[in-house]
Parts: sequence; C-alpha cells; structure tokens
Amino acid sequence: MMGDMMGMMGKIKEAQEKAEATKKRLETVYIDEKTSDNLLKATVTVAGKVKSLDIDNSLLEDKDQLEDYLILTLNKALERAKKNYDDELAAVAKEGMPDIPGLDMFK
Repeated sequence: MMGDMMGMMGKIKEAQEKAEATKKRLETVYIDEKTSDNLLKATVTVAGKVKSLDIDNSLLEDKDQLEDYLILTLNKALERAKKNYDDELAAVAKEGMPDIPGLDMFK
C-alpha cells in the first residue's frame, strides 16, 4: 500500500513538473489575430502576453476607431490564447494523473 502511495506521489510530482514546463513553453507559442479589413494585427503568446501590434496608418487618424479595433482584436486574440493554454494544461494534467478509482475529473 505504501509503495502504491509513493508511486502516486511520484506521478503527481512528475505531472506538476510537466505542467510547469508546458507553461514555460507556452510563453513562446504565438496567436495572431487581425481585423477583417487587415488594418490592425495583434500577436500574443498563449500565456497571454501581447508581443506585437501592427497598426495601419489610416487608423491613427481616428482615435475612437483605433481604440475599438484594439479592444476587439486583443480580446479575440487573448480569448484564443486562453483556450489554447487551458487545453494544453488539461492535456498535461490528464496524461500525468495517476489512476485513482473514483477520481475521473478529466473524463
């Protein structure tokens, strides 16, 4: 029984290490988003950091339009990034969890 418990603890520790490595890797995975007219492009990491913005000069003439474009485009990119982040971590967690009867939280 004690050996089983030690084995499970080892698997949990290994899953935690994989999750941390995945989080670090996701800091280098990028999501690109753009407006339908291609006047604004945003790149964010899956970890949720804005990496770049490409703003067409025509948007610089209309502050309100630029603000709307920034909000919509960044929110769309960050939403996609969060979904990818959550999916990646869930996959790592599911893969690394020991088989504990009655504990099927990822099924």
